[in-house]
Amino acid sequence: MSLDALFRPLSIAIIGASRIPGKVGYDLLANLIHGGFQGVIVPVNPSAAAIFDLPCYPDLETYKHGVDLAIIAVSKETILAAVKDCLRADVKAITIVTSGFRELNEEGHLLEQEIVGMCTRYGVRVLGPNCLGLINTAHCMNASFAGKMPESGNISIFSQSGALCAAMLDLAAGRHLGIAKVISVGNKADISEVDILTELAADQQTKVIVGYLEDISTGDKFVKIAEEAASIKPVVMLKSGTTEAGLKAAASHTGVMATVDTAYAAAFKRSGVVRADSFEALFDYAAAFALQPLPAGNRILIITNTGGAGTIAADAVERAGMCVASPHSNTTSSLRDRLPRIASFPSPVHVLGDAPPGRYMAAIESAQIDPEVDAILVILVPQVMTYPKQTALDIASFLDGSKPVVAAFMGGEDILPSRKVLSEAGLPVFDSPERAVAALRAMYQYSLWKCRPPRRVTRFRVNKRRVERIITRKQRNGLLHIGEGKGKEILSAYGFRIPKGSLAANAEEAIEIAERIGYPVAMKIASPHILHKTDLGGVQLNLQDAESVEDAFDLMLMKIGKRMPDAVIEGIYVEEMAAKGLEVILGMNRDPQFGPMLMFGLGGIFVEVLKDVTFNLAPITETEAVQMLKSTRSYAMLEGKRGQKKVDIGAIASGLQRISQLTTDFPQILELDINPFVVGEFGSEPIVADVRMTLSSL
Repeated sequence: MSLDALFRPLSIAIIGASRIPGKVGYDLLANLIHGGFQGVIVPVNPSAAAIFDLPCYPDLETYKHGVDLAIIAVSKETILAAVKDCLRADVKAITIVTSGFRELNEEGHLLEQEIVGMCTRYGVRVLGPNCLGLINTAHCMNASFAGKMPESGNISIFSQSGALCAAMLDLAAGRHLGIAKVISVGNKADISEVDILTELAADQQTKVIVGYLEDISTGDKFVKIAEEAASIKPVVMLKSGTTEAGLKAAASHTGVMATVDTAYAAAFKRSGVVRADSFEALFDYAAAFALQPLPAGNRILIITNTGGAGTIAADAVERAGMCVASPHSNTTSSLRDRLPRIASFPSPVHVLGDAPPGRYMAAIESAQIDPEVDAILVILVPQVMTYPKQTALDIASFLDGSKPVVAAFMGGEDILPSRKVLSEAGLPVFDSPERAVAALRAMYQYSLWKCRPPRRVTRFRVNKRRVERIITRKQRNGLLHIGEGKGKEILSAYGFRIPKGSLAANAEEAIEIAERIGYPVAMKIASPHILHKTDLGGVQLNLQDAESVEDAFDLMLMKIGKRMPDAVIEGIYVEEMAAKGLEVILGMNRDPQFGPMLMFGLGGIFVEVLKDVTFNLAPITETEAVQMLKSTRSYAMLEGKRGQKKVDIGAIASGLQRISQLTTDFPQILELDINPFVVGEFGSEPIVADVRMTLSSL
């Protein structure tokens, strides 16, 4: 449904318009008038004949003309009557700035739902409630109580917090960043971040989308729409508050490792959203994207008038996963001719502490045409002999826009005038090299994401019906924990190699199974109440003969009986010993908003102590599966470094893709752990040594 009536109305009614300065109804009306809105403005207040020399109406029915947008600023007690008045008058969109709804209590939540239900039946979209309103500078419309109309520009802002919306406007003004649109979404009772992203992605005035969110209610839809938006223009987002999804099923390693923020991080990564980790970074990144082109690569040339700051910048570049550029030989020759003999280069280019503007210009001119340089960082630290303001003026007039340039003008009060010059000229300027490098890193990572290959998810041939029968039977019987036996049946149906084995009800059966499959064997307790078998003495390995199998069976039952007397014991699983190899963990934890989150990590100390794991949202491609492995600190061990044999990386990636397909096919699976997944050298088939799953109830 189009949001034209919200963003580009020809007529606006203020329900609850006021003559008293300081009242929301007064500020809304004043902002519309002073912002230069060219459409019809209709104040509605039964106690006033006119406000701001505009005729005032007791209700919209009395007005008797069509209204595109109604902004409601009345008390919660009279809100229903105001909404009904709007619907009778055929209003096309409604903004509710009134608070006291879902954010207050359940009664307010029910009232909010009632209002949205009424409006939906009439085909009317609702912004809010509990919001600041919205601004569209291209339409000369300040339909908010945020303050004066911002300077027009190409950054659009949306925020779940009205107060932060106002703070963003103030921060943007302080950094001379022009604004296209501002939307305070409030409680998101109807219009959500998904609607706003769709609108702003198509908006010609918007070059960069900036957002602040506290929650995302429709995760799968958000990922799809955010990816579509980010494919067109940068989407920079600050996310506070997190889902508790990863903590709800902490019985497995996957559940424990899935921190409260894991799902959002994975969703933003998948969709190409540039995530800011602070309010400050939000506008650092926004300024860089709005004012500079994207870098073609990760080679950063540093130009500085002090060695210390240059070293700080070089360290920041390396930590950010980028490279300090080594200039082309032609650039080096040019700099040697134009800079003092004692100036140092090639990287960083040190123009010396007494550098006049001309030295900076010489370095920048050479860097702009150097094919070995992808981005330029200009650092100035004020000294007695420097000219910060004149240097800033010259830099601002000298840039050709061919590659991104950011500045770090360090210092306090003395440096403020030069920063102002750079900001007004459209150059991103920061107070430290680290912040400047972080902005360049955000731009570089986004440029990599935009150049990603098309996503092609592999579909393996599997026995889906077999899995469906197992899961349905378990759910019907209320058995929501799938143990090793049935878990391995499920994985076998999806192409995993499972060691030969069976469930034994007594020692005699255990010996029979062991002799059928051949020694040595492993034995493991089977119980829906025991998830960590090893900790309770429920695992025996490398058993060589019938006597050791019988002894292990009796000992295992005795230990479990003492430690967990109420546990239901289904039997003891006897299977062939898996060949030696590197033990890794594959897992899945289902997030209520975003769906299956896949996990990979090495076993042992790497997962228990170092928590060296990585996550991604299903479904994943082969490239994304391999990238999961590469993003761990222990990836070098998989490659055969640090004294280890190289393992079959492709086989691990295939296992992750098969879990991805399984958990996408069966949303009933809430959690899955393959621990360990034993992987050998290239060409050998990995083996599922143990598995457990948790299902949803019917």
